[in-house]
Amino acid sequence: RCKNLSVSFWNSYWMLPSDVCGMNCFWEAAFRYDYMKTHPSEKMHLAVVACGERLEETVTMLRSAIIFSIRPLHFHIFAEDQLHENFKDILDKIPYEGKVNYTLYPITFPTESAAEWKKLFKPCASQRLFLPLILKNVDSLLYVDTDILFLRPVDDIWSFLGKFNSTQIAAMAPEHEEPRIGWYNRFARHPYYGVTGINSGVMLMNMTRIRRKYFKNDMTPVRLQWGEILMPLLKKYKLNITWGDQDLLNIMFFHNPESLYVFPCQWNYRPDHCIYGSNCKAAEEEGIFILHGNRGVYHDDKQPTFRAVYEAIKNYSFGDDLVHSLLQPLELELQKTMHTYCGRVYKVFIKQLTKSIRDLYARRSKGR
Repeated sequence: RCKNLSVSFWNSYWMLPSDVCGMNCFWEAAFRYDYMKTHPSEKMHLAVVACGERLEETVTMLRSAIIFSIRPLHFHIFAEDQLHENFKDILDKIPYEGKVNYTLYPITFPTESAAEWKKLFKPCASQRLFLPLILKNVDSLLYVDTDILFLRPVDDIWSFLGKFNSTQIAAMAPEHEEPRIGWYNRFARHPYYGVTGINSGVMLMNMTRIRRKYFKNDMTPVRLQWGEILMPLLKKYKLNITWGDQDLLNIMFFHNPESLYVFPCQWNYRPDHCIYGSNCKAAEEEGIFILHGNRGVYHDDKQPTFRAVYEAIKNYSFGDDLVHSLLQPLELELQKTMHTYCGRVYKVFIKQLTKSIRDLYARRSKGR
């Protein structure tokens, strides 16, 4: 994330900050573009599970992925049957510029335990646990919750696959940065990863490795594969877990910590990172990369900063100027939220977004 755009280019737009990145700017950009250079035509696979009233939220997430991403995307959308036609109607009207495909799937669980899996935590949420077994021909996958918004290209989190060492099979962010407000370290009645646990709302997976791995566990001295370990885990811990499938993932990586790559909090920024005071230092320095509006904050007035970003992306019309139609109106709305803790640090919500827009226009300029 470096200052590589001429002032004259940006004088024709809005006066954007000349430096929106931290000290690791050069090396991170160098790694990203080196990875893209060696994987130029690799299609990125993104999965989401949508049930109930999650249609609009899911589409808004997909729109945010489309706006900034560079390489082709394939969306794997797992949804209840009654939502399929709505997804088709909406997605077929979005101008993809030839870089997006999508596949719709029904919600499916193992037959003998389908009802139990479907009602675990939120409706259909545990579908994500079975993605490596369903998408057998997909090598790597980025799973995200419906309440995710990408503020920089999907390419950038996808490039973490190239940083995995030989034992790592997945990447997630910590559940908390500050142990004093952590949930797992204060309340969990089961094993969890690290100091504060991990959050599964953004989960990057090398699914080939997941399917091949034999996992250590506390149920048997014999290591079990992914498809073998899920139901025994649920049977052992179902009375002790609160957050459903996320808790099961925490248990699995507690016993197999060498298998997890942990990425920083700005790749999964949630209300907990600002409602008690700012505690994601990486976001303060570099901005938010992926916004996670859990607890329904996009749809109520409890966290207006999060809602403002969601509404801006939801209402953006493809083809409109991103500076005047998205960034400028969003900053004005964010300034109205400064009476809240998250609003006091509203600039972290647009810091990376500003950079992403600058990069996008620079790529378009070079392509002319």
